[in-house]
Amino acid sequence: MDLILHRTHYKEGTNGTLFYDDKLICFTIELPWQCNEKNSSCIPDGTYEIKPFYSPAFKHHLRVLEVPNRSGILLHPANDARTELRGCIAPVSQLTGIGKGLGSRRAIDQILMRVEAFREEGEPIFLTINSEHSGK
Repeated sequence: MDLILHRTHYKEGTNGTLFYDDKLICFTIELPWQCNEKNSSCIPDGTYEIKPFYSPAFKHHLRVLEVPNRSGILLHPANDARTELRGCIAPVSQLTGIGKGLGSRRAIDQILMRVEAFREEGEPIFLTINSEHSGK
């Protein structure tokens, strides 16, 4: 399974659209690009394996594996990148601004429903990220 995340970087944050099989699943929010600085930057473009994960803080969500010079990167619920993220990706159902959105739990559930069928078959799940810079 291959998920594709197209994102746009702004000074205040990063917004994206997540697709599977050319169909929109949800939107995403992240911190701005700060040269992959831990806790203050979104992660670099690339292709990453992702796996389902559970924690008491975020319940069911996804881990992003083997991010260069980073660890603990997740796809987890959050609605404000600046106050709720430290380098992770938050899926949202609706964008409300740069790095802000609504309906994050609903959006992660949409992703998890699609991922579950592939996980049961033992197929790896990949996330490919590509970006553009807005200049704003």
